[in-house]
Amino acid sequence: MHAAIVSFHIIICIAMILTVLLQTGKGADMGAAFGGSSQTVFGSSGPGTFLGKMTTFIAIFFMLTSLWLAYSSTHKTSSIMEGASAPGVEQTIPTDEVDNAAAGGAAPLPAPVKEKAD
Repeated sequence: MHAAIVSFHIIICIAMILTVLLQTGKGADMGAAFGGSSQTVFGSSGPGTFLGKMTTFIAIFFMLTSLWLAYSSTHKTSSIMEGASAPGVEQTIPTDEVDNAAAGGAAPLPAPVKEKAD
């Protein structure tokens, strides 16, 4: 499921890049090149173009998949590293304990370590 959402997110990213790059800028009219632009500061745009609406639609899906991926990465229930030991730590058993355990006996307990008093 996570891999499918990541794949869908990548496809949406590419689609959003393409739709933004295909659009023309506000000052791309021929009249704007000669200073005859009649738009106000915020622009008096009419109805939105198809690419403008498509960009909005794709941006909504981009935000939804971004939020879902952020949520799912912080709320993982399991990890592939749960049972792994620390790197560089090697657990070895002396051969006499292995032979004794194979013969049906219990492995002897290690002798307590006595500290030297200085």
